Parts: sequence; structure tokens; C-alpha cells
Amino acid sequence: MRRIGAIFQPAFPPEQFRPAVEAAEAGGVPELWLWEDCFQQSAFASAAAALAWTERLRVGIGVAPMPLRNVAITAMEIATIERMFPGRLVPGVGHGVQRWMAQTGSRVASPLTLMREYVPALRQLLAGEEVTASGRYVTLDRVRLDWPPATAPLVYAAGEGPKTLHLTGEVADGTVLTGGTSVERAAQAVAAIAAGRAEAGRDGGSETVVYLMAGFGGAEAEARVASELTTWNMPEDQRLAAVGDASAVAEVAERFFAAGVDAVVLQPTSDEPDLEAFMGHVGDVARQFAS
Repeated sequence: MRRIGAIFQPAFPPEQFRPAVEAAEAGGVPELWLWEDCFQQSAFASAAAALAWTERLRVGIGVAPMPLRNVAITAMEIATIERMFPGRLVPGVGHGVQRWMAQTGSRVASPLTLMREYVPALRQLLAGEEVTASGRYVTLDRVRLDWPPATAPLVYAAGEGPKTLHLTGEVADGTVLTGGTSVERAAQAVAAIAAGRAEAGRDGGSETVVYLMAGFGGAEAEARVASELTTWNMPEDQRLAAVGDASAVAEVAERFFAAGVDAVVLQPTSDEPDLEAFMGHVGDVARQFAS
């Protein structure tokens, strides 16, 4: 099923979070995604608050940095929230921004090895299994959650390069693609993920989520989006965004769905002047696909 979501960027202060969450719920946004960027908001604290304030909204964490969090702690966080709000949390983990990981003393020499050890252990813990592991980065001695979820949520992993994308197909239930992913690169990512899953002998499909910068409105929105893409210093072929009314934004999202992506999550600029209105517009886009 093609899904539309929105992002609450940690560029906005925490006090703006609740109004944005409530606007997303009221506007019919199916899911709201959060980032755990250093050194800003905690993803799991924010997710719990958003779920408590709403009744329908699903909340995605895209993503929590694996080097910064022991896998047992991550499993405890996810299990606690999942038991309190069943079926509404979409947890994701990733390599973390390497310079931030270095600042905290948690940078690893091989992020791929960490993912290969971490994600399977996390999925096993959430499934209620007792886990013993002695890897390069993940060490567990007969660890089992006392309160595992009744149904383990799907675990997403972030990927960008071909090796990481292949690995997310092998070990995760879904993959989060970063902002700036072109439609062509998204199609290539879907293929790499599928290849990894097939090589690992895993049945069924793997969900793919892509972030897409969006601005609703005319020339002013277009200028804000262009400025943000320039600030991020993205190559020209990665400066894809969706600007205009709900129909114009939906047209760009449709291109990603046609490439095999399952969910397009719309990202406001860091200087979006009206987050609540943005959430309402995302709801309008979501309704175009729901119908």
C-alpha cells in the first residue's frame, strides 16, 4: 500500500512538537517520522509523547544511531512503547552521522559489521527470544526482555550506499532512504535491497521509505526549498523536491511509488514558517492516494 507521511525535523525546538503532532493527527497524516540527530531531541521520548497525545497517528523513528545505543537499551525502549501503543511505532536504526559518533566516542571502525550484528539481535530480542552474542560490537549473555511486545514491530534500517542497502535487505524488515534520493537511485535501492533479501533466503518483501523535501505554496515555498537544498550542498542530480499544491506534490510522490518505494515521507524545510499548516497539506496529499 502506498503511504504518505511527514517529518518533524529536530531543527525545530521541542516546544513546537506537540502542536505539530496534533495538527498531523487532525489533518489526517497517516504517520509522522522523527530523527534522532545529535545533539537534539531524543527520538524515543518524543515518540512516546506523540503517541500519548494522539489516537491514530503512527510514529516512525528514522533513525536512532546504533553506535550511540546499546542494542539491549534500544530493544527495551521499543518494547516499552510498543506495549503501551500497540502497532503504532515504526522503529528504525542507522549508522549515525560519523562525525557526531566521533564526538561522543562511539564511532565504530566498521559500521557494516555493527549493522550486521545489531539488527538481528534487536529483532530477536523484540521477538521475545533469549539472545547470546559475542561479536565485534554486540555482546549479549543470555539477554531476554521481561516485557517483549505481543507482536514484534518491523525494524527498519537506514541505507545509502549499495553495500549498506544490500545489507538492510539481508537483516532488516524495511529500509529508510535519506533525503536527496532521486527516483532513479530509489529504484536502484529497491533492487539492491531485494537482492540482499534473496541472498539471505528471506521470504516476502521488504518495505522501503524515502524522504522527500516538500514545500506547499508558490514562489516563496519554491525559494525556501531551493535555499535549503543549496545549504545542504547536494549534487544537482539529488536536488529533487516537491513544491506546489497537494496535487503537484502527489505527482512527485507517485514517481517514487512507481519506482517501487512503499512510503514517501514529506520533509519540511528547516525554516518552514507554519508547521501546523504543513501537516495539514501533507494530510491532503495522503488523501489523494487513499482515494
